Amino acid sequence: MSAEAHELVRRQFEEVFNHQNLGVCDEIFAREYIEHAVAPFGDSEPGAVDGPDHMRSVVTWLRSQFPDMHMAAEAIVAEDDLVAVLVRSEGTNTGRLNGVVPPTGKRFSSRQSHWYRIADGRLVEHWASREDLPAMLQLGLISPPGGPPHTD
Repeated sequence: MSAEAHELVRRQFEEVFNHQNLGVCDEIFAREYIEHAVAPFGDSEPGAVDGPDHMRSVVTWLRSQFPDMHMAAEAIVAEDDLVAVLVRSEGTNTGRLNGVVPPTGKRFSSRQSHWYRIADGRLVEHWASREDLPAMLQLGLISPPGGPPHTD
């Protein structure tokens, strides 16, 4: 399963996220999919979702904020039914962040770790850890500590 798992995850990032071939979602994701990743600025996991539909909405949501986003799988490791991937995401913020924050026009580059469980040749469960703090600093959403002192 290791080679198949590598290819499944590689296709997700290359074909779905980078090339926006959203039809591939039906081949890669199970209908019964568990999403554990919380969206930036979110406070809860989506949980049980329709895998292909969920992924299409994630790609559409991300691309509305970062039309030039590119996600590169830097390392993929598979064992039994689990796959871990280290991803570098880069893009320019030209759309409203989460539909709320005005575009910054700035670029970001940060890493994410994604874990997937595979069953019957499809992705069925997902966890993620992202470097949201460096991304928010690069996008100018927050300032680094040590700025000018506050005067009251």
